[in-house]
Amino acid sequence: MQRKVHVVVVTGLSGSGKSTAIKAFEDLDYFCIDNLPVPLLPDLLSLFQKDMPDLCKIALGIDIRERKFLKDYDKIFKSFDDSGYRLEILFLEASTDVLQRRFSQTRRVHPATTSDSVLLDAIHEERAQLKALRARATRILDTSNYSVHQLKAFITRSYGLVSVNGRMSIQVLSFGFKYGLPFESDMVMDVRFLPNPYFVEELRHQDGCSPAVQAWVMQWPAVQELIADYSALLLKLFPSYATEGKRYLTIALGCTGGKHRSVVIAEKVAAALRQHGYPINTFHRDIHLE
Repeated sequence: MQRKVHVVVVTGLSGSGKSTAIKAFEDLDYFCIDNLPVPLLPDLLSLFQKDMPDLCKIALGIDIRERKFLKDYDKIFKSFDDSGYRLEILFLEASTDVLQRRFSQTRRVHPATTSDSVLLDAIHEERAQLKALRARATRILDTSNYSVHQLKAFITRSYGLVSVNGRMSIQVLSFGFKYGLPFESDMVMDVRFLPNPYFVEELRHQDGCSPAVQAWVMQWPAVQELIADYSALLLKLFPSYATEGKRYLTIALGCTGGKHRSVVIAEKVAAALRQHGYPINTFHRDIHLE
């Protein structure tokens, strides 16, 4: 088998959103199995290779409920590597107080709870048991401040353009600083120094995807220079990121509210990068929040 199948093992702390993440992967056409018994993995790999040759994206939800996983995960991960899969470990976590609140609201029983322990003890115990696995993770995602919809949006942004040929997946993301930095960003460019169409009455209620706003922003030489220079810098850096094994790269551009300038610049930078053959996905996180 050629190394082309992308496998995401979704794991982490109970209550951190693993089931929501698996559903998001399903929406992205990943073949998903949640809480798979570890003894079935060898047969599953054999099935994929023999009977599902066109399968290229797999997401497996495995956590502390599958006790054998915690003992054998090194062997499990090696089996994927030996079988030619491109493996990623996505580890979800959240702060202790958030996990307590989530379990209290849903009235679920924490899987690490024993007859003589309370919820807080169970959370601490699970965190300790998963410490070594967390250290092995490809990507760690803290979902403390994420709603269900925000977590799904993150999965879509991060995995919507995963390439099966091993090429780096690149996202260009616009955002508003007033709503916080996108924590998944690898590079952040602040474009608040550019002229702001918010102060033009007829443009204030339009967004950066509208031709009128784009034309107004693009009229300024500083904007044109920024797009040219920043695109050139990115094109120079991309090969080095890829050489270092970077699989995902998120480039974030921010203005005050994430509605005008950052949207325009993100669209123009993405267009410039596409001209050089890079597959780029563009997202505008805060465009509808103003």
